[in-house]
Amino acid sequence: MASTVTTDPSKDSPAPARPGHSPTSARPGYGQLLRTRGAWTFLLPGFAARQPFAMLTLSIVLLVQHTTGSYGAAGAAAAVTGVSMALFAPWSGRLADRYGQRAVLVPGVLVHTVSGLALTSLALAHAPLWAVFAAAVPTGASVPQVGPMVRARWGVRLKGSPLMTTAAAFESVTDELTFVFGPLLATALCTAVHPAAGLLTEASLTLLGGLLFAAQRATQPQVAAGHARVEHSSALRVPGVRVLVVTFLGIGSVFGGMQVSLAAFTESIGEPGLNGVLYGTFAAGNMLSGLVCGAVAWKAVPQRRLVVAYAALALVASGLWAAHSVLVLAGLGLLVGMCIAPALITGYTLVEGLVPAGARTEAFTWLTGAVALGQAAAVTIAGQLEDRLWGGSGFLVPMGGTVLALITLLALRSRLATHPRERTVARGVGHRVPVTVD
Repeated sequence: MASTVTTDPSKDSPAPARPGHSPTSARPGYGQLLRTRGAWTFLLPGFAARQPFAMLTLSIVLLVQHTTGSYGAAGAAAAVTGVSMALFAPWSGRLADRYGQRAVLVPGVLVHTVSGLALTSLALAHAPLWAVFAAAVPTGASVPQVGPMVRARWGVRLKGSPLMTTAAAFESVTDELTFVFGPLLATALCTAVHPAAGLLTEASLTLLGGLLFAAQRATQPQVAAGHARVEHSSALRVPGVRVLVVTFLGIGSVFGGMQVSLAAFTESIGEPGLNGVLYGTFAAGNMLSGLVCGAVAWKAVPQRRLVVAYAALALVASGLWAAHSVLVLAGLGLLVGMCIAPALITGYTLVEGLVPAGARTEAFTWLTGAVALGQAAAVTIAGQLEDRLWGGSGFLVPMGGTVLALITLLALRSRLATHPRERTVARGVGHRVPVTVD
């Protein structure tokens, strides 16, 4: 990859005088990252606002199962919400890039809160299932995409610094923490307080956290000056983003396949309580690996790191179906989790070089949506395999998903090459003076 940026020579040398930025020669680390000026103003409300993301599905399952007595109906309602979120998330990200995060977040959290309350009321009133599904659509479609928005804000604050990889790792670990604590909180509320308590808390946290996050205007990415009427190209037009979407679909297949197959495995051996232990081991591997990735000053280019990490993920995931003991499955689950984090982190890091700043929030939402779609498909397929074939056959889903994604990645890895910063970011703006885009 050839050229370097020449529009701002200061980018090539340390800039200790700039507030919020440490010298680029320093080793990237979490302490240095968290000292970035203005970071805590969006990190704390961002964590509160994304916590409900991990509570929503389980809260719906527990509420609808309580009111209908059917796990099938509960799973279907949760699936409608998940698919709706995955389909609408990229549009939310694109609107945030075009009009600003606050303009999308404020109405979004209001719609989500109202629709979540409507879904709760319909379920408690024993309304027809189609009515619950109808309320599930806007509930999922309006889920605030806070994670991608936080990643976009890191891009603004760090401006191409080596700390971007550290920030991607930090966000991956934060996501994992969310998916560890969120389901625990939802379960405790729904079982110890009331079946509707999980969904009501989710709606309240979304409203409060989302509004607090939206209030942090100083750190949000800026939109085009003067609201110029420009034809904005979708981030999905970037070939590298399409390759990353496929790879993240494969990662989603691991999450979904593991959820169903671990539950089926522990049920088959008469130890259903071990499901949480095994999935927690898998999540712990993901978090630990993410922490390490963020602390390492990588010399290999991200494209190569992604291929290596994904090949390791496909290799380890391919052995899950053959595990017949708790210890072996726990060990493999730990290794699978350790392989996922580097792939996720590197994929998010590549977005910075592949996608112009004005489309990055949309690009991040395409990737998170791909994980959600892969997970939804994997849950469905793995469940069918477990019902129709032998116990443990659901583990074929992570193997198939990652292997197919790896083949695609190897065939199209050249499209992940990044481009110089000065490239035109939207059609129809050739008359504008080129500026550095960070």
